Amino acid sequence: MYNVAVVGATGAVGQEFLSILEEREFPIKQLRLFASARSKGQTLTFQGAELAVEELSETADLRGIQICLASAGAGVSKQFMPIFAKAGSVVIDNTSAFRMDADVPLVVPEVNGAAAKNRPRGIIANPNCSTIQMVVALKPIHDAAKITRIIVATYQSVSGAGARAIYELESQVNSYVQGIDPPAREKFPHPIAFNCIPQIDVFLDNGFTKEEMKMVQETHKILDPAIRVTATCVRVPVFRSHAEAVYIETAKKISAAEARNVMAAAPGVQVVDNPGNKEYPLQVYAEGRDPVYVGRVREDTGNDHGLNLWVVSDNIRKGAALNAVQIAELLIAKKWL
Repeated sequence: MYNVAVVGATGAVGQEFLSILEEREFPIKQLRLFASARSKGQTLTFQGAELAVEELSETADLRGIQICLASAGAGVSKQFMPIFAKAGSVVIDNTSAFRMDADVPLVVPEVNGAAAKNRPRGIIANPNCSTIQMVVALKPIHDAAKITRIIVATYQSVSGAGARAIYELESQVNSYVQGIDPPAREKFPHPIAFNCIPQIDVFLDNGFTKEEMKMVQETHKILDPAIRVTATCVRVPVFRSHAEAVYIETAKKISAAEARNVMAAAPGVQVVDNPGNKEYPLQVYAEGRDPVYVGRVREDTGNDHGLNLWVVSDNIRKGAALNAVQIAELLIAKKWL
Protein backbone atom coordinates (compact mmCIF):
# COMPACT_ATOMS: atom_id res chain seq x y z
CA MET A 1 0.00 0.00 0.00
CA TYR A 2 1.30 3.42 -0.95
CA ASN A 3 0.97 7.03 0.18
CA VAL A 4 -0.20 9.03 -2.82
CA ALA A 5 -0.63 12.74 -3.48
CA VAL A 6 -2.71 14.33 -6.24
CA VAL A 7 -1.70 17.89 -7.13
CA GLY A 8 -4.31 19.91 -8.98
CA ALA A 9 -6.99 17.69 -7.45
CA THR A 10 -9.90 20.04 -8.17
CA GLY A 11 -9.13 20.37 -11.89
CA ALA A 12 -10.47 18.21 -14.73
CA VAL A 13 -7.44 15.92 -14.82
CA GLY A 14 -7.25 15.85 -11.02
CA GLN A 15 -10.85 14.66 -10.84
CA GLU A 16 -10.04 12.03 -13.44
CA PHE A 17 -7.06 10.90 -11.35
CA LEU A 18 -9.39 10.21 -8.43
CA SER A 19 -11.90 8.38 -10.59
CA ILE A 20 -9.25 6.16 -12.18
CA LEU A 21 -7.43 5.43 -8.92
CA GLU A 22 -10.70 4.26 -7.40
CA GLU A 23 -11.84 2.36 -10.47
CA ARG A 24 -8.55 0.48 -10.84
CA GLU A 25 -8.31 -0.21 -7.08
CA PHE A 26 -4.90 1.39 -6.84
CA PRO A 27 -3.19 0.22 -3.62
CA ILE A 28 -3.52 3.42 -1.60
CA LYS A 29 -2.68 3.61 2.08
CA GLN A 30 -3.14 7.38 2.39
CA LEU A 31 -4.33 9.86 -0.23
CA ARG A 32 -3.58 13.57 0.04
CA LEU A 33 -5.13 16.17 -2.23
CA PHE A 34 -3.47 19.48 -3.09
CA ALA A 35 -4.68 22.52 -5.01
CA SER A 36 -4.32 26.29 -4.97
CA ALA A 37 -5.24 28.46 -1.99
CA ARG A 38 -8.72 29.17 -3.40
CA SER A 39 -9.56 25.46 -3.18
CA LYS A 40 -8.35 25.02 0.39
CA GLY A 41 -11.06 23.53 2.58
CA GLN A 42 -13.01 21.97 -0.27
CA THR A 43 -13.72 18.28 0.07
CA LEU A 44 -13.63 15.62 -2.61
CA THR A 45 -15.06 12.12 -2.39
CA PHE A 46 -12.79 9.10 -2.74
CA GLN A 47 -13.87 5.55 -1.96
CA GLY A 48 -16.91 6.88 -0.12
CA ALA A 49 -14.92 9.17 2.17
CA GLU A 50 -14.70 12.97 2.10
CA LEU A 51 -11.11 14.20 1.84
CA ALA A 52 -10.11 17.80 2.51
CA VAL A 53 -8.11 19.64 -0.14
CA GLU A 54 -4.83 21.04 1.18
CA GLU A 55 -3.24 24.26 -0.04
CA LEU A 56 -0.14 23.63 -2.11
CA SER A 57 2.65 25.57 -0.44
CA GLU A 58 6.41 25.36 -0.03
CA THR A 59 5.97 24.81 3.70
CA ALA A 60 3.65 21.81 3.39
CA ASP A 61 4.91 18.66 5.10
CA LEU A 62 5.43 16.23 2.22
CA ARG A 63 7.28 13.53 4.11
CA GLY A 64 6.03 10.01 3.54
CA ILE A 65 4.44 10.65 0.15
CA GLN A 66 5.71 7.93 -2.19
CA ILE A 67 3.89 8.80 -5.43
CA CYS A 68 2.81 12.27 -6.57
CA LEU A 69 0.45 12.62 -9.54
CA ALA A 70 0.49 16.23 -10.69
CA SER A 71 -1.57 18.24 -13.15
CA ALA A 72 -1.75 21.85 -12.03
CA GLY A 73 0.01 23.73 -14.83
CA ALA A 74 3.64 23.96 -15.92
CA GLY A 75 4.47 26.93 -13.68
CA VAL A 76 3.19 25.17 -10.59
CA SER A 77 5.06 22.01 -11.50
CA LYS A 78 8.35 23.83 -12.04
CA GLN A 79 8.01 25.41 -8.61
CA PHE A 80 6.71 22.51 -6.55
CA MET A 81 7.54 19.16 -8.16
CA PRO A 82 11.26 19.35 -7.25
CA ILE A 83 10.14 19.89 -3.65
CA PHE A 84 8.01 16.74 -3.75
CA ALA A 85 10.89 14.81 -5.29
CA LYS A 86 13.34 16.10 -2.68
CA ALA A 87 10.95 14.94 0.05
CA GLY A 88 11.06 11.40 -1.37
CA SER A 89 8.16 11.23 -3.81
CA VAL A 90 8.35 9.78 -7.27
CA VAL A 91 6.66 12.55 -9.24
CA ILE A 92 4.60 11.76 -12.36
CA ASP A 93 3.96 15.16 -13.89
CA ASN A 94 1.25 15.77 -16.48
CA THR A 95 2.41 19.22 -17.58
CA SER A 96 4.92 20.40 -20.18
CA ALA A 97 7.35 21.55 -17.47
CA PHE A 98 9.89 18.72 -17.73
CA ARG A 99 9.01 16.76 -20.86
CA MET A 100 12.01 17.70 -22.94
CA ASP A 101 14.57 17.77 -20.11
CA ALA A 102 17.27 15.21 -20.90
CA ASP A 103 17.34 13.89 -17.33
CA VAL A 104 13.55 13.39 -17.08
CA PRO A 105 12.04 10.31 -18.77
CA LEU A 106 9.00 10.92 -20.98
CA VAL A 107 6.92 7.78 -20.67
CA VAL A 108 4.03 5.98 -22.32
CA PRO A 109 3.96 2.54 -20.66
CA GLU A 110 2.91 0.64 -23.79
CA VAL A 111 5.69 2.26 -25.80
CA ASN A 112 8.78 2.94 -23.66
CA GLY A 113 7.87 1.85 -20.14
CA ALA A 114 11.45 0.85 -19.28
CA ALA A 115 12.44 4.52 -19.41
CA ALA A 116 10.59 5.07 -16.11
CA LYS A 117 13.25 3.15 -14.20
CA ASN A 118 15.97 5.78 -14.69
CA ARG A 119 14.78 9.11 -13.21
CA PRO A 120 17.75 11.06 -11.80
CA ARG A 121 15.59 13.93 -10.54
CA GLY A 122 12.80 11.73 -9.17
CA ILE A 123 10.45 13.08 -11.86
CA ILE A 124 8.73 11.27 -14.73
CA ALA A 125 6.95 13.33 -17.38
CA ASN A 126 3.59 12.46 -18.92
CA PRO A 127 3.57 13.37 -22.65
CA ASN A 128 1.18 15.64 -24.48
CA CYS A 129 -2.24 14.04 -24.98
CA SER A 130 -2.02 14.10 -28.79
CA THR A 131 1.40 12.48 -28.74
CA ILE A 132 0.32 9.72 -26.36
CA GLN A 133 -2.49 8.37 -28.51
CA MET A 134 -0.44 8.56 -31.70
CA VAL A 135 2.61 6.69 -30.39
CA VAL A 136 0.47 4.00 -28.73
CA ALA A 137 -1.11 3.30 -32.13
CA LEU A 138 2.15 3.49 -34.09
CA LYS A 139 4.49 1.53 -31.79
CA PRO A 140 3.42 -1.93 -33.07
CA ILE A 141 3.78 -0.80 -36.69
CA HIS A 142 7.20 0.69 -35.95
CA ASP A 143 8.28 -2.59 -34.40
CA ALA A 144 7.03 -4.53 -37.42
CA ALA A 145 8.09 -2.31 -40.32
CA LYS A 146 10.16 0.66 -38.99
CA ILE A 147 8.37 3.96 -39.51
CA THR A 148 10.47 6.57 -41.32
CA ARG A 149 7.92 9.38 -41.79
CA ILE A 150 4.84 10.66 -39.94
CA ILE A 151 2.49 13.39 -41.18
CA VAL A 152 -0.33 14.03 -38.72
CA ALA A 153 -3.29 16.39 -38.62
CA THR A 154 -5.09 16.56 -35.28
CA TYR A 155 -8.73 17.34 -34.51
CA GLN A 156 -8.50 18.29 -30.84
CA SER A 157 -11.42 18.78 -28.48
CA VAL A 158 -11.88 21.91 -26.41
CA SER A 159 -11.36 20.06 -23.11
CA GLY A 160 -7.66 20.07 -23.94
CA ALA A 161 -7.76 23.81 -23.22
CA GLY A 162 -9.47 23.43 -19.83
CA ALA A 163 -12.84 23.95 -18.19
CA ARG A 164 -13.25 27.53 -19.44
CA ALA A 165 -12.83 26.29 -23.01
CA ILE A 166 -15.65 23.78 -22.50
CA TYR A 167 -17.85 26.58 -21.18
CA GLU A 168 -16.93 28.78 -24.16
CA LEU A 169 -18.07 26.18 -26.69
CA GLU A 170 -21.22 25.43 -24.71
CA SER A 171 -22.15 29.09 -24.31
CA GLN A 172 -21.58 29.84 -28.01
CA VAL A 173 -23.79 26.92 -29.06
CA ASN A 174 -26.52 27.98 -26.61
CA SER A 175 -26.32 31.58 -27.82
CA TYR A 176 -26.66 30.47 -31.43
CA VAL A 177 -29.70 28.33 -30.63
CA GLN A 178 -31.31 31.17 -28.66
CA GLY A 179 -30.44 33.80 -31.26
CA ILE A 180 -28.52 36.00 -28.83
CA ASP A 181 -24.98 37.38 -28.76
CA PRO A 182 -22.50 35.01 -27.11
CA PRO A 183 -20.39 36.06 -24.11
CA ALA A 184 -16.97 37.55 -24.77
CA ARG A 185 -14.36 35.00 -25.82
CA GLU A 186 -11.67 34.11 -23.27
CA LYS A 187 -9.92 30.95 -24.48
CA PHE A 188 -9.95 31.01 -28.26
CA PRO A 189 -9.02 33.77 -30.75
CA HIS A 190 -12.09 32.99 -32.89
CA PRO A 191 -15.52 31.44 -32.35
CA ILE A 192 -15.16 27.69 -31.72
CA ALA A 193 -18.83 26.71 -32.12
CA PHE A 194 -19.45 25.37 -35.66
CA ASN A 195 -15.85 26.24 -36.53
CA CYS A 196 -12.34 24.78 -36.67
CA ILE A 197 -9.33 26.81 -35.55
CA PRO A 198 -5.95 25.81 -37.04
CA GLN A 199 -4.04 27.08 -34.02
CA ILE A 200 -3.32 25.37 -30.70
CA ASP A 201 -0.92 27.30 -28.45
CA VAL A 202 1.31 30.10 -29.76
CA PHE A 203 3.02 30.35 -33.13
CA LEU A 204 6.80 29.91 -33.23
CA ASP A 205 9.35 31.47 -35.55
CA ASN A 206 9.25 28.46 -37.89
CA GLY A 207 5.52 28.94 -38.57
CA PHE A 208 4.48 25.93 -36.51
CA THR A 209 2.62 26.21 -33.22
CA LYS A 210 4.07 25.10 -29.92
CA GLU A 211 1.57 22.21 -29.84
CA GLU A 212 2.74 21.01 -33.25
CA MET A 213 6.38 21.08 -32.24
CA LYS A 214 5.54 19.21 -29.02
CA MET A 215 4.28 16.34 -31.15
CA VAL A 216 7.47 16.35 -33.22
CA GLN A 217 9.89 16.53 -30.30
CA GLU A 218 8.00 14.16 -27.99
CA THR A 219 7.62 11.52 -30.71
CA HIS A 220 11.38 11.66 -31.23
CA LYS A 221 12.04 11.24 -27.51
CA ILE A 222 9.51 8.46 -26.94
CA LEU A 223 9.47 6.46 -30.17
CA ASP A 224 12.51 7.14 -32.39
CA PRO A 225 14.57 10.29 -33.08
CA ALA A 226 15.19 9.14 -36.66
CA ILE A 227 11.53 9.42 -37.70
CA ARG A 228 10.71 12.54 -39.73
CA VAL A 229 7.60 14.07 -38.16
CA THR A 230 5.41 17.02 -39.07
CA ALA A 231 2.09 18.04 -37.54
CA THR A 232 -0.85 20.38 -38.06
CA CYS A 233 -2.94 20.80 -34.89
CA VAL A 234 -6.53 21.99 -35.14
CA ARG A 235 -9.08 22.79 -32.42
CA VAL A 236 -12.54 21.46 -33.27
CA PRO A 237 -15.98 21.99 -31.65
CA VAL A 238 -15.98 18.70 -29.74
CA PHE A 239 -16.16 18.61 -25.95
CA ARG A 240 -13.89 15.65 -25.26
CA SER A 241 -11.55 13.21 -27.09
CA HIS A 242 -9.00 13.98 -29.79
CA ALA A 243 -8.89 12.54 -33.30
CA GLU A 244 -5.91 12.34 -35.63
CA ALA A 245 -5.47 11.66 -39.33
CA VAL A 246 -2.07 9.99 -39.49
CA TYR A 247 -0.03 9.20 -42.60
CA ILE A 248 3.08 7.08 -42.18
CA GLU A 249 5.83 5.71 -44.39
CA THR A 250 7.73 2.56 -43.44
CA ALA A 251 11.11 1.13 -44.39
CA LYS A 252 9.54 -2.30 -44.89
CA LYS A 253 6.25 -2.56 -46.73
CA ILE A 254 3.37 -3.52 -44.45
CA SER A 255 -0.13 -4.12 -45.75
CA ALA A 256 -3.22 -2.60 -44.19
CA ALA A 257 -4.29 -6.06 -43.04
CA GLU A 258 -0.91 -6.71 -41.39
CA ALA A 259 -1.02 -3.30 -39.71
CA ARG A 260 -4.49 -4.00 -38.32
CA ASN A 261 -3.29 -7.33 -36.96
CA VAL A 262 -0.21 -6.00 -35.17
CA MET A 263 -2.17 -3.08 -33.69
CA ALA A 264 -5.03 -5.32 -32.58
CA ALA A 265 -2.51 -7.48 -30.70
CA ALA A 266 -0.83 -4.51 -29.01
CA PRO A 267 -1.65 -3.31 -25.48
CA GLY A 268 -3.88 -0.27 -25.24
CA VAL A 269 -5.06 -0.36 -28.87
CA GLN A 270 -8.50 -1.29 -30.14
CA VAL A 271 -9.05 -1.57 -33.88
CA VAL A 272 -12.49 -0.45 -35.09
CA ASP A 273 -12.29 -0.71 -38.86
CA ASN A 274 -15.33 -1.89 -40.76
CA PRO A 275 -16.20 0.99 -43.09
CA GLY A 276 -18.73 -1.13 -44.98
CA ASN A 277 -20.86 -1.00 -41.84
CA LYS A 278 -19.85 2.60 -41.11
CA GLU A 279 -17.76 1.40 -38.16
CA TYR A 280 -14.73 3.54 -37.35
CA PRO A 281 -13.50 5.41 -34.26
CA LEU A 282 -15.58 8.38 -33.15
CA GLN A 283 -14.77 11.03 -30.56
CA VAL A 284 -18.17 10.73 -28.89
CA TYR A 285 -17.64 6.98 -28.55
CA ALA A 286 -14.12 7.26 -27.10
CA GLU A 287 -15.18 9.61 -24.28
CA GLY A 288 -14.72 8.00 -20.87
CA ARG A 289 -13.02 4.91 -22.29
CA ASP A 290 -9.44 3.70 -21.90
CA PRO A 291 -8.25 2.45 -25.32
CA VAL A 292 -6.66 4.22 -28.22
CA TYR A 293 -9.02 3.44 -31.12
CA VAL A 294 -7.70 3.00 -34.67
CA GLY A 295 -9.62 2.67 -37.91
CA ARG A 296 -9.71 3.71 -41.58
CA VAL A 297 -6.45 1.79 -42.03
CA ARG A 298 -5.62 1.86 -45.73
CA GLU A 299 -2.62 1.64 -48.01
CA ASP A 300 -1.64 4.91 -49.62
CA THR A 301 -2.42 5.42 -53.29
CA GLY A 302 0.83 7.22 -54.06
CA ASN A 303 3.42 5.32 -52.01
CA ASP A 304 3.50 1.55 -51.63
CA HIS A 305 5.27 1.98 -48.29
CA GLY A 306 2.62 4.41 -47.04
CA LEU A 307 -0.36 3.86 -44.74
CA ASN A 308 -3.19 6.11 -43.60
CA LEU A 309 -4.87 5.73 -40.20
CA TRP A 310 -7.55 7.44 -38.10
CA VAL A 311 -6.69 7.51 -34.38
CA VAL A 312 -9.09 8.56 -31.59
CA SER A 313 -8.74 8.62 -27.80
CA ASP A 314 -10.09 10.40 -24.73
CA ASN A 315 -7.59 13.20 -24.11
CA ILE A 316 -8.43 13.55 -20.41
CA ARG A 317 -8.26 9.81 -19.80
CA LYS A 318 -5.51 8.03 -21.77
CA GLY A 319 -4.14 11.39 -22.88
CA ALA A 320 -3.55 12.49 -19.29
CA ALA A 321 -4.74 10.83 -16.07
CA LEU A 322 -4.83 7.18 -17.12
CA ASN A 323 -1.35 7.27 -18.63
CA ALA A 324 0.06 8.74 -15.41
CA VAL A 325 -1.68 6.12 -13.25
CA GLN A 326 -0.41 3.38 -15.57
CA ILE A 327 3.12 4.69 -15.05
CA ALA A 328 2.61 4.43 -11.28
CA GLU A 329 1.26 0.89 -11.69
CA LEU A 330 4.31 -0.02 -13.76
CA LEU A 331 6.66 1.31 -11.07
CA ILE A 332 4.92 -0.87 -8.49
CA ALA A 333 4.80 -3.97 -10.70
CA LYS A 334 8.50 -3.69 -11.56
CA LYS A 335 9.50 -2.68 -8.01
CA TRP A 336 11.04 0.53 -9.36
CA LEU A 337 9.79 2.77 -6.56
